[in-house]
Amino acid sequence: MPEIDHAAVSRYWAGVRSSILGPYRMDDFGFPVGAGHFRFRAESRIVWRLLQGVNPNGTVLDLGCGVGYWAAAFARCFSRVVAVEGSGALYQALEARSAAYPNIRPVLGNVLSFEPDAHYCLIFLGGLLMYLDEEDVIALLGRLVASLEPGGIILCRESTVRGGTETYAGDYPVVYRSMQNYRRIFRQCGLTVRHAERNEPYVLMQMGCELIKKWKGLVPESAQMLQIVGPLTYWVMRLGNPWLNRLPKALEIPFPKLENHFFVLETEAA
Repeated sequence: MPEIDHAAVSRYWAGVRSSILGPYRMDDFGFPVGAGHFRFRAESRIVWRLLQGVNPNGTVLDLGCGVGYWAAAFARCFSRVVAVEGSGALYQALEARSAAYPNIRPVLGNVLSFEPDAHYCLIFLGGLLMYLDEEDVIALLGRLVASLEPGGIILCRESTVRGGTETYAGDYPVVYRSMQNYRRIFRQCGLTVRHAERNEPYVLMQMGCELIKKWKGLVPESAQMLQIVGPLTYWVMRLGNPWLNRLPKALEIPFPKLENHFFVLETEAA
């Protein structure tokens, strides 16, 4: 399998805008900022359901936390949050957001070299593993497993493909793995998938992104009118939810190309 160019990954994230759209890779489609907030709120409802039973008096590790939206949400529900981000640009936004939450400890550092210094009730990986080689994923998860408190879980949210593994180089190096491959990797790390489900808010917004990509490929830039097409697409997606999500499956169409899944992981001993 081709290796990920970590330097290229760092360059990409150093240039990402520190808005709610940037880390979601929803820039450049003409979407209003509200599209990012809609997706975050919808994903939050899934996350809180998946976290039922997790110790609210424990410490959360948010690894690769971006601008800190999830860290702030966790800070409102758990005693302490350690939020680790490697991009200087995103870290500045994280620090600013964390200022309102004394129980957040922001850390600027490489997620691969971060050494856990506590035991955590929850470790959140919100789209991190797809920027790592399989060898790095296994090494990272191995370290994290040892830092889970009894009954603690790892919650992953990763973009997925329907089969195999697709690796991309260039300006945006990334590895998209299938659910089956993630399950295999998790087993290698001594982790059991307690629950997995498709991230429907991601899929909905990804449908809009892929439709606009097709539009941009067909229409000259001078006539794309993204300031109109972007908001229109967003509202069509939103008003058509959840029926639009179900339509491709009903028609047996593999669309969108990218999906996203939540994985609730626990140690095999649990």
